[in-house]
Amino acid sequence: MVIHGFQKLTLLDYPGKVACTLFSGGCNFRCPFCQNGNLVQHPEWEPVIPEEEIFAVLEKRCGVLDGVCVTGGEPTLDPDLERFVTKIKELGYLVKLDTNGYRPEILKKLVEEKKIDYVAMDIKNAPSRYGETAGVKKIDVMRINESVEFLKSGVVDYEFRTTLCKQLHGREEIEAIGKWLSGAKRYFLQNYRKSDYVIDPRFSGYAREQLERFCEILRGKIETVEIRGVD
Repeated sequence: MVIHGFQKLTLLDYPGKVACTLFSGGCNFRCPFCQNGNLVQHPEWEPVIPEEEIFAVLEKRCGVLDGVCVTGGEPTLDPDLERFVTKIKELGYLVKLDTNGYRPEILKKLVEEKKIDYVAMDIKNAPSRYGETAGVKKIDVMRINESVEFLKSGVVDYEFRTTLCKQLHGREEIEAIGKWLSGAKRYFLQNYRKSDYVIDPRFSGYAREQLERFCEILRGKIETVEIRGVD
């Protein structure tokens, strides 16, 4: 698997676990507010971390780290993902996968074969605005929904999450997402933050007060609703 970034310690990326994070490159979406635009648009410009180097660190940290987060980009695009996470599991680590959910067949296979232990799936927006928000004109939202329903069935521990921008997400969209994800276990609202690698810098985030109002709309429909990315 081609890895372009390696964060050797994180207390945030895997809820309740001490972990490290690996960043793959390339994505089938072009979300304009994406903060990893360098990995999404031009992964070939980014350095590649040798697999031997990654596993040398993982072997050394057995018993210190609980898990490994595999993110991107979009990891399910890499044909070597299954072999790679199998090798991580063989060291005794928990594996968390971050995905946009557009390849439900890959997600299902990895979960059913017990190759991953936790899934964080991005919900870009309400279905009616999905293509616009994902930066893809022709998008099959039913593929996204297939992943949503699979995770909601409870076959693996999971969370849904949405990065909120004033320009793309308002009360109407939040209400539609709440209806869509009704019955889900865990949903996080992540506030948009500017970064050096964002694809389109014209976006802006919300104040905590507005995010709290959005949470109130969602609570009662979803078991746990929380805010991330706001001090």
